[in-house]
Amino acid sequence: MPRRADAPLSTAARQASPCLGAGSALLLLGCGAAPAPNKATAWIPTAGETTVVVPGPGLPEGLELLPANNNLDVVEHEGALFLAWRNAPNHFASEDTRLFVVRSDDGGDTWALEHSVHLGTDLREPRFLSTGAGLVLYYAILGTSSIDFEPGGAERSLRAPDGTWSDGVPAFADAAPGIGGDTFIPWRARWLGDVAMMIGYTGGGVLYDFESGEGATTVQWLGSEDGERWRPWAGADPVVLAGGTSETDLAVDGAGRVVAISRNEAGDAEGFGSKVCVAEPEAPMDWRCVNDPRRYDSPLVFAHEGEIWLVGRRNLNDQDGAFDLGQDELSPEQQSLAYSADYWGWPKRCSLWRVDADRLAVDFVLDLDSRGDTCFPSVRWLGPHTAELWSYSSPLDGPDLPWLQAQVGPTVITRQIITFEPR
Repeated sequence: MPRRADAPLSTAARQASPCLGAGSALLLLGCGAAPAPNKATAWIPTAGETTVVVPGPGLPEGLELLPANNNLDVVEHEGALFLAWRNAPNHFASEDTRLFVVRSDDGGDTWALEHSVHLGTDLREPRFLSTGAGLVLYYAILGTSSIDFEPGGAERSLRAPDGTWSDGVPAFADAAPGIGGDTFIPWRARWLGDVAMMIGYTGGGVLYDFESGEGATTVQWLGSEDGERWRPWAGADPVVLAGGTSETDLAVDGAGRVVAISRNEAGDAEGFGSKVCVAEPEAPMDWRCVNDPRRYDSPLVFAHEGEIWLVGRRNLNDQDGAFDLGQDELSPEQQSLAYSADYWGWPKRCSLWRVDADRLAVDFVLDLDSRGDTCFPSVRWLGPHTAELWSYSSPLDGPDLPWLQAQVGPTVITRQIITFEPR
């Protein structure tokens, strides 16, 4: 099977590559890049079977679950499959929240409980990174208020080769100055070649104040060789976006360009919704962005054969899913409140989109099996053209509820096969 872009390079490959060495985190993005894909040979995704994993018959016996199962990540490490997820009374912050980590040695049919975290406060955004020292789990600590978003920093826990998990420690205790911070939310962690990357955001506590978010949040793109000592991905400044953006993910296309999607819920001078961004190989931290009126919540961005794909939440309103309703006669604060109120009143889907880096545009492709309160995807590759997309959803056999109503109800974790075939 070809090496995925998020898999670490072997020692031999590192030594053979003329691009790796001093400044390799920067050069990796552009060195040896293939030409941009020919649109005539673009790939067509087809959705296959969906399985509900949590709750499910393969979970450890005696594992008692609260109704909401969401905020998840999957990774393969040392021949096993690991799943981490948030379990809580509902979507909103709770002191009863727990993070569970389970391991499967048979591809996800049966699971053993490996680790759990319960701190008497809300916990979100579990993120795995498989390293030479073991499997690292990052997660965000939040408050207990159901109406406020209260970031309290991030922790990491290490699964050693003997299978034992360490207690949580501050995620950026060994990082370079200015990295992370007391409000940093880790959003994605993966390998790009032999460099680990993490992208996350700070200042999220203002997102639900319904005030202008311009200048309130920053998105940081970090690099590391071991998952502990983090630094800016390239250059001296980790910040790639500032304004009202938060959840952000990126991938590298066939031309070596960084292509990113960032949720722009709090808005800025360009509008509300999302940012669609691109950066050239020689300047990966210099992002050029346009505003998209839709919100692609929980963005997962990945590359397949040079094309860029997005999995994110889709809004089922009667304005093509737009979050920004164009009510420019209102103040930014009034727009924020009005747009959020409208957004809460519509059902959602978890959907697959194609990202065109030339047009800085996002095109809808298909919906995953999902409804109500849904998305927060993770991807596991089963082959060069077969992806297993994991996400959460309101019960698939239940009513198609508006998002706000669905957030107080039960949710399940699913996995669905997506096969890419040439056009």
